[in-house]
Amino acid sequence: MRRLSAAFLAISFLLIPGTAAFSQNGEQAPAEDEAQMDGGISVAVSEQEQDILDDETTGPATADIEILEPIEEEPEPPVRAPPAPTNVDAFDTPNSAGDSVTLTWQPVPDEVDLGVVGYAIMRSKEPDGPFEQVGIATIGASRHRDTDARDIKAGETYYFQVVTLTADEQRAASEIVSAVPEAQWFHSGRWFILILVILISGAILFNINRARRGVDLYIRRIAGLESVEEAIGRSTEMGKPVLYVPGIRDMDDIQTIASMSILSHVARLTAEYDTPILVPNIRAVVMSTAQEVVKAAYLDVGRPDAYNPENIRYLTDDQFGYVAGVDGIMIRDKPAANFFLGAFFAESLILAETGASTGAIQIAGTAMPSQLPFFVAACDYTLIGEELFAASAYLAREPMLLGSLKGQDWGKFVFMIAVLVGAIGATVVTVGGLDPDVWWNIASWFRVE
Repeated sequence: MRRLSAAFLAISFLLIPGTAAFSQNGEQAPAEDEAQMDGGISVAVSEQEQDILDDETTGPATADIEILEPIEEEPEPPVRAPPAPTNVDAFDTPNSAGDSVTLTWQPVPDEVDLGVVGYAIMRSKEPDGPFEQVGIATIGASRHRDTDARDIKAGETYYFQVVTLTADEQRAASEIVSAVPEAQWFHSGRWFILILVILISGAILFNINRARRGVDLYIRRIAGLESVEEAIGRSTEMGKPVLYVPGIRDMDDIQTIASMSILSHVARLTAEYDTPILVPNIRAVVMSTAQEVVKAAYLDVGRPDAYNPENIRYLTDDQFGYVAGVDGIMIRDKPAANFFLGAFFAESLILAETGASTGAIQIAGTAMPSQLPFFVAACDYTLIGEELFAASAYLAREPMLLGSLKGQDWGKFVFMIAVLVGAIGATVVTVGGLDPDVWWNIASWFRVE
C-alpha cells in the first residue's frame, strides 16, 4: 500500500511542471540519480528537460524584457486654401466689333508657395449664374481677353469671375463683375493706315487731274506691250489668225479682268488689219465678256461687219481638256501670234511649248510666280506680275487709268522710303548708335494693331 502511494505521488509530480523526482519517503532525489532507493520508485528529470521547464514557467530561468513606447505620428499640416484674385475688372475691349470683353485682376501673392497653377475665367449671362468656364490664364497672368464671337453679342450684359486654381484642386472665386461690349466705328490702333489711304487716294486723284489736263505722265516702257502691234502685223502679212488665251480663271479673278482690257486693244488692231482673232474660253461668263469686248472693239474702228462671234468660243470647264482644245487650234490653224495673258497653272508650259513648236510669236503675262519661269523660257516676251495690270493703262492711255497707275507708283515709293528708313534705324540701334527706347517709340507710331 505504501509503494502504491509513493508511485502515485511520483507520477503526479512528474505531470506538474517544475517538479523533480521524489523518493518513497517524500524527499527530493538527486536529478542525476536514476537508481531505485530502498526498493521504492523514483523519477529522474534531466538538466535539458529542466531548462525547458524553467523557460515555460517562472522557474530559475529569467529574461530581461524591454518595453517599447508607442510611436506617435506627427499630424499633417492643414491644407491652406488659396486666396481669390483681387481688383477684378471687366470692360469692353477697345477697338473691337462688340464681340470681345477684357478682364484684369491682381494675381494671388506667393503663387508658387500656395501651389497655384492658373486662373479659370468664368462667364454667365445672369448675375447668379450658372457660370461656365470660357478660358484659362497661366500663373502670373493678370489679363485675359474673351473673344468668343459666337456667344458674345454687342449691347448685352455679361458677368465674369476669376477663379484661382491649385494643384490639389483647391478653388477660390473672385467677386462677380460685369461688362457690356460695344462696337466701335473707328479702330484707333490703325490711324496710320487711314493716313496712308488718304495720301495715296490724294495722289491718285491729283494724277488723274493732271492726265485730264493733258500732262504727259511718264510710264516705263514695257517691251512685251511694245511688240503687240509687231506680232499682229506679222500675222496679217502671213495671212494667219491671232490666238488670244485669257487664262483659266473666271471673271471674278483680277487677272482675267486685266486680260479683258488687253484683249480690247488687241481686237482693235486685228479689226484695223482685218486679221481674224480666235479667243477660246474655259468659262461661259468669260466667253460672254470676251464676245462683248471684241464686238465693241470692231465697232470702235468701224468694222462691225468683220466681227465673227464664232471665233470667240467656249471649249470646256475641264483644265486639261481645255488645254487639249487650244493645242488643237494651234496645230490646225497655225496662228502666227499667240497671246497668253491671265491666270495660268500647270497648263502654262504645255501651251507655250506647243505654240513655240508652230513658230508663232508668243507674248505671255501672268501674276502667278510659279508659272513665270515657263513663260520666260518658251515665249518671246513675258509680262511679269504687275506689268499685266499696268498693261491696260499703258495701251489705252486713258486719263483715269494713267492717273491711277501713277498715284499707285507714288504710294509704292513712299513704302520703299519707309522700309529703307526702318532698316537704317534698326541697324543704328544694333550697333549702339541710338537709344533703343527712342527708336521703338518712333517705330510704334507706324505699328498696325
